[in-house]
Amino acid sequence: MTAPVLRTGRLVMRMPALADFEHHAAFHASPRAGWEGGAKSRADAWAVWAGDVACWALRGYGAFTVEIDGAFAGEVGIYHPDHFPGPEFGWMVTPEWEGKGIAHEAARAGLAWVRQTFEWPHITSIIDPGNARSIALGLRLGGTIDPTLPGVDPGDVVIRHDLRGRP
Repeated sequence: MTAPVLRTGRLVMRMPALADFEHHAAFHASPRAGWEGGAKSRADAWAVWAGDVACWALRGYGAFTVEIDGAFAGEVGIYHPDHFPGPEFGWMVTPEWEGKGIAHEAARAGLAWVRQTFEWPHITSIIDPGNARSIALGLRLGGTIDPTLPGVDPGDVVIRHDLRGRP
């Protein structure tokens, strides 16, 4: 299976390609990876990235590569490694695109695709409690913090996105 191509006013969201791994490896080698379990070696970053890409073939959903004017800007979509309690909706934007509304625009488009494609009542975003910007984005997207839903690590903030309501 391949990902559909989603388009917004500024963005193209597409299936990940091999060249995208370099951006993923750089992210996981940086301090920003602290929100994702800490810095990883290139080999460990490959294992995470390859697993995320494989979700498209194995589960029928996954993360989209986000481009703006042909440049890699980040990832947005559904992550579901084996140790997660279920499908999780997440986002990552590279430092040069941060603060420009890219994550919000891409996440809105991604959530609209999830609503149209799956008959799920909700999807969660599992966020490190120290990642205030991601928590704020999850709430801005209309999600609500739900402490009754499981995260991955102790203390995770779990934001529930209702998929039955608004578009």
